[in-house]
Parts: sequence; structure tokens; C-alpha cells
Amino acid sequence: MSTPPAYPFRSRREIHSGEPKVYSDAHLEEQVSTTEPTPAPERGKQPEEAEALDPDKTPVRGTRLTRQPSDVLTFGEVTDAPQPSHGQGRRHRRSAGAKLRDGASETTGMRSRRLAAERRAARKRKRLARIRSFLVLFLVLGLVSGAGYLAYTQLVSSSATSSDDFPGPGSGSVEVTIDEEATGRQIGQTLVDAGVVKSVGAFVRQFETNRAAMSIRPGTYRLKLQMSASAALAALLDETNRVDSTITIGSGQTLSEVKARIVSIMGVAESEVDAAFDDTEAIGLPSEAGGNAEGWLLPGSYEVSEDDTPTTVIARMVAGTVQELDRLGVAPSDRETVLIKASIVDGEMNIDKYMPMVARVIDNRLADTEGETKGVLGMDSTVLYGVGKTSGVPDQADLDNDNPYNTRLHAGLPPTPIGQPSEKAIKAVLNPAEGTWLYFVTVNLDTGETLFASTLEEQEQNRQKFVEYCAANPKVCSAS
Repeated sequence: MSTPPAYPFRSRREIHSGEPKVYSDAHLEEQVSTTEPTPAPERGKQPEEAEALDPDKTPVRGTRLTRQPSDVLTFGEVTDAPQPSHGQGRRHRRSAGAKLRDGASETTGMRSRRLAAERRAARKRKRLARIRSFLVLFLVLGLVSGAGYLAYTQLVSSSATSSDDFPGPGSGSVEVTIDEEATGRQIGQTLVDAGVVKSVGAFVRQFETNRAAMSIRPGTYRLKLQMSASAALAALLDETNRVDSTITIGSGQTLSEVKARIVSIMGVAESEVDAAFDDTEAIGLPSEAGGNAEGWLLPGSYEVSEDDTPTTVIARMVAGTVQELDRLGVAPSDRETVLIKASIVDGEMNIDKYMPMVARVIDNRLADTEGETKGVLGMDSTVLYGVGKTSGVPDQADLDNDNPYNTRLHAGLPPTPIGQPSEKAIKAVLNPAEGTWLYFVTVNLDTGETLFASTLEEQEQNRQKFVEYCAANPKVCSAS
């Protein structure tokens, strides 16, 4: 019967050391002699310091021995069950250790990734919360700032309005004349001068915000004193406040048409108006006019007051023409000639770009006394004026009517202007276009298209286009 081993059981330290189970000192000595374990460094020491430890000493608490992972055992493997043999135990321990490590590694890795994801999500939520808080704060500050600015501008606006505008509808009565083509600022200044509104700025603000303000008609209006700008604008847009006491003269209007307008507006007899025109000295008519005021009445609007007479109103018209001629540098001796030519330009053409060309044709034909035209103007406008017509195309009877204004029968200029010329026509006469044209014809009375020619042959070709137009538009071409 064999002697039992001196150390039949292993201590707990031996079990956890990972050393194989032995039953004799010889085997232990043999193992120690053949395999020297590498001591683990003490806690807090570097591996170099751990190498200096005595390998024969049992590692103290806190010392880690260097072992192969396959030799590590757990408490779960120490049971009351019979222990496997030496070779089987090592294989069993190695396989169990490997399974434990794999499970622990897998569990630890998944948990770490989950924790990392949760941390990232938490950081993202915090970041989004901060961004939302910033945006809300920014929006609140913007709303507060906008409300403050709006309140400030309203306060300033109301303060400015109260300081430069009258508050009420006004009282009393005053007549104000609005000139033709007056701007909003000019109208405002007129109202300020008459005591209607308090400031030009207040009226301009109302004028610019109301689209209907552009439809204010020239003329005289009966308004109240010290009106608010908005009330004054509304009154100007109300035709019932407009006093029909303005005599308006348009470019090309004849003396007879002006006389009829004076009679209508001033409510006087036609004989009284004729007497005023006959008093050339009272109306200031220059001697070069030859006693005839035709052409000497400046186009525009003339406000008639209660103190006016036909003589005073006509005198203002004549004075306006004299001032205009002086401003344009027309010598007194040339005034009548310039007015005659300009009245013909206005009678023949109402399109600005053609006016200097028509003025050149007039000069060329007057100078062509030995050529095709023989110095005859041949202008339809003068022919119509001679028979008392103001528009249309002369018929054969008009062309055959022998009167001083029939420039188809008589060479040179007619004896007087044939209407009140515009400033544009006068400027065209003073600065005619360069060209050799002797003829021109308007081939479309709707668009005003006009063709110019230097020879009669070319003119006949152009005239045929006008004949074709009249055939297609007989009512337009008929004389009125």
C-alpha cells in the first residue's frame, strides 16, 4: 500500500496561482528548478523594478504574477466533485478560462459601446437644448427690439406730424390756383403760401402715399384755411371744390378759339372781348405784330380773379410771349417771322422729333424761288386756317380758295401766324435740322408717321402711301 502524498490538498493561494497540482516535494523542486516564474511588479512599481524582486519569495499582497491567460482559474471551478486528472484538468481549465474571457469581453464591449452611445446622445441633447435656448432668446430679443423701434418711429412720426401739420379740417375760405404740370411739392408750396396747410413736408407725405394725387387738375379751388394735409389733398381731388375760373390756351389754338374761351369763363360779351383786342396799347401788343394779336398769346393757364377784365387777362398773355421771345434771344424785328414759322410747324406737326425737320423744309422752300417749289410753301395748315378750319385735310374747294393764307397759291409766308405757337416749335425754327428736304407728307394720321423727300418724284411715291391710308380711313382724312 503506497504512502499518501505529504500534501494531498492544495491551498486557496495555490489554486489561484494557476500552478499544477502536485503530491510531492520532489515534483515541486523539479518544477521550480526547471521553470523559474517571472515575478510581477509590485503595485506602483515599473516592470524594471519588479525584476529585482526575489523569485523565491511568495508574492506579497498587491503583487501581480505574470501568468499565461490559459492558466487562470476561477472559484467556480473549485467544487466537491472529483478533480480531473492532471492533463484533463489543465485542458478543462484552459477551455473554461477561454469561455469566461470571451463572454466577459463580449459583455464588456457591448456595454461600453452602449454607454458611449448614450453619452453621445446626452451631449447631443444638451447641445440642441443650448441651440434652442439661444434661438428663442434671439427671437425674443428681436421681437422686443422691433417693437421698441416701431414704438419709437411711431412716436417720432406722430410728434413730427403734430408739429408740421394742422390737426383739423380747417375753417374759413380761400381760393387757390394750381398751375398746369405742377408737382406735389409745388402744390404743397402753393397751399402753404395761401395758409391752407402748415408745411410742404406734411402735404408731400400725403401726396406720395395717394396714387389718385396725380390726377389733380390745374385750376382754381375753393379751400379752407389751416386744413390738415390729408384734408387738403382730399379737397383738391373733389371736383366740387374746383372753381371754373381758369382760361387755358393750348398750343396751336387760334385767336377765335381764345376769344370764345374768354367769353365763356369771364361771362362777358363777345364785343367786350373784341374791344379789348383792338386796344393794342392797353394789352401791350408790340408794333411788329401789325395790330393783330394772333400768335402773340402765350399758351398756358390763366387764373381769372374777380378784379380781372378781358384787357388785363389778354395783357398777361401778350406779356408772356414777349418774355419768352426775349429769353430765347429773338430780336424784336424777327419776332413776327419767327412766330409765323413756328405756328406753321405746330399746325403741321405735333411730334417733337419731326419739328426741326419741318422747320428746315419751310426754310428750304422759301429759299427755292428758282427751283421746283418756286418759293411756295404749299402747307395744308395755312390753307385750312384761311377757310376757317382747324383740323383735317383740305379738300379741293379749300385748295382753290384764294385767300392770303393759301400758301398753295401764294408764295412766301402768310401775313400772320395761324395759331399760338409752342415753345418747342419756336426752338425748332431757331434751330432747324440739317437737310435738303423740300417735301414731307404724313402717311399715317393715327401714328403721325411722316416721310421727307428732296425731289418731287420721291414725294409722289410717299404721297401714294397717304392716299392708300385715306382710302382705308376715310373718316380720319375728311376735313372738319
